[in-house]
Amino acid sequence: MNLYLIRHGETAWTLSGQHTGRTDIPLKPQGEQEARALGEELTTVRFTRAFTSPRQRATRTCELVGLNAMATIEPDLAEWDYGDYEGLRSDEIRAQRPEWSLFRDGCPNGELPESISARVDRVVALLRMLPGNIAVFSHGHFGRVLAARWIGLSVTAARHFMLSTASLSILRDDPRSTGQPAILLWNAVPVRTAARGPHLRLHGGPTADTRAIERWDNEGGETVTT
Repeated sequence: MNLYLIRHGETAWTLSGQHTGRTDIPLKPQGEQEARALGEELTTVRFTRAFTSPRQRATRTCELVGLNAMATIEPDLAEWDYGDYEGLRSDEIRAQRPEWSLFRDGCPNGELPESISARVDRVVALLRMLPGNIAVFSHGHFGRVLAARWIGLSVTAARHFMLSTASLSILRDDPRSTGQPAILLWNAVPVRTAARGPHLRLHGGPTADTRAIERWDNEGGETVTT
């Protein structure tokens, strides 16, 4: 099984860096363009199943990629429940809790790390029963936890995974290592050039979108320096 993890396209709150859990806001026009471009890249992939978070930013991304006809709504794919921190930026939260980390501390009146870990593990157990290429449309923090749990790491390890809007990641088992869980591709985003039109590149290289990095920090990412 190949798991194609797709984060939804850009919204007003991904631009502003506000934590968007239960709030059901639409894609911005740029987010719809991102989703369409990603769909063009996936036209040659034959998907056997598709699952999407119930939030409209995910279901609309699924529709624009072209998989809504086969998609199943899966409530467990919803974003982290931020509780009292819904709509806040990380810098606003840290103004009152300087040492706060989403992946270690969770959110008051929302989800704790152990809660989202259990939810992600249910999704992994479901997907592992299915064959073929499976598309999953979800969210930034949920997707990062999914990657960590897929390879057997704790929720706190998710802080090391950067995930852009309308990005594609591929998770699977390595057949050369007796089914060892592996990440085949991470955070590839569609970009357009005059020569090729939309195509995928790995985000984060010399031409990385610095706005995306800033949004990632605002949404709870913790930049790792060496």
